Amino acid sequence: MAGGDPFVTVAIPCFNEERYIEKCLEDVFAQDYPADSLEVLVGDGMSTDRTREILDRLAAAHPGALRVIDNPRRLQAAAMNAMIDEARGDVVIRMDVHARYAPDYVRQCVAVLAETGADNVGGSQRAVPETWFQRALCAALESPLAVGGAKYRNPEAEGFVDTVFLGAFRRNVLEAVGGYDGNAATNEDAELNQRLLAAGKRIYLSRKIVVHYFPRSSFRALAKQYYRYGQGRARTLLKHKTFPTPRPAIPFAMVAGGAALLAVPALRPLAPIAFGAYGAAVAIEAMRVSLRRGLTLAPAVAAIFPVLHVSHGLGFGVGLVRYALAPDWDEHRVRPRAGAEAAAALDGANT
Repeated sequence: MAGGDPFVTVAIPCFNEERYIEKCLEDVFAQDYPADSLEVLVGDGMSTDRTREILDRLAAAHPGALRVIDNPRRLQAAAMNAMIDEARGDVVIRMDVHARYAPDYVRQCVAVLAETGADNVGGSQRAVPETWFQRALCAALESPLAVGGAKYRNPEAEGFVDTVFLGAFRRNVLEAVGGYDGNAATNEDAELNQRLLAAGKRIYLSRKIVVHYFPRSSFRALAKQYYRYGQGRARTLLKHKTFPTPRPAIPFAMVAGGAALLAVPALRPLAPIAFGAYGAAVAIEAMRVSLRRGLTLAPAVAAIFPVLHVSHGLGFGVGLVRYALAPDWDEHRVRPRAGAEAAAALDGANT
């Protein structure tokens, strides 16, 4: 393939996505990357709605370009491993269903991999609001108080980082580190990226790679999401005994500290000061980030911050106990391709 475009596998895990799967695949088939150098795999968790019917129709409309891979375990990480096993690409690009992709998304992923020499590249996590609550959530997620300075939340950020949204990988690197942790229910992307960094690999965040995603649409859904995130990050900490940055543990420290202020008699006099300072910080930051989207959002933004912190912190604490008592991180190992060709596939295609 020297001098040509590397063959790319787009891998999309899904389960019961009848509302979103067709729009997602429309974006994929509208990519400006050469169609003869692209395949699309969907790892379906045995959907019980109309998802499979839609996929079968789209597969018939794109013969040879779209394949559906069964994922009876339903976990996204398990779906990714199943698709990696079936993939023919030298580059594997993960896409999620609840997102929309720029027409040059695939091309930019391949170009940034080649230009930077990175092993995984991605864009920032740009949120698209459809409802009033989602507008408030998007405003909150622009704040360091919500995301702890995570660079992948910043659409202006560029450079080598500890993790990215989704990801586009050199296939041989995925194989070398063993693919995704197939038992990870959440945080599978960050866990994989942590192993990449530990193996001396590099991850690059690029402004050229543009993807928008749809955030949760209610306080309940948001709390559930971040509770699960917390559990997943606790699992990753127990598995690896470290984090690339302390950011994932900060909400747990906040929740544990708040509980200690209330539970320990000697600390109770400090509680009004600490909680008052937190409330003031939340109110001021809610006003600041709501200016661009409308100050009427400020009360909802102020309520979103503690939902994010408490849900994530509680989930992290529960995860520490759960996975300390029952660790489950026996990894699924991706079958490597034979020969030196796999190791040089992308680099050879761009020389």
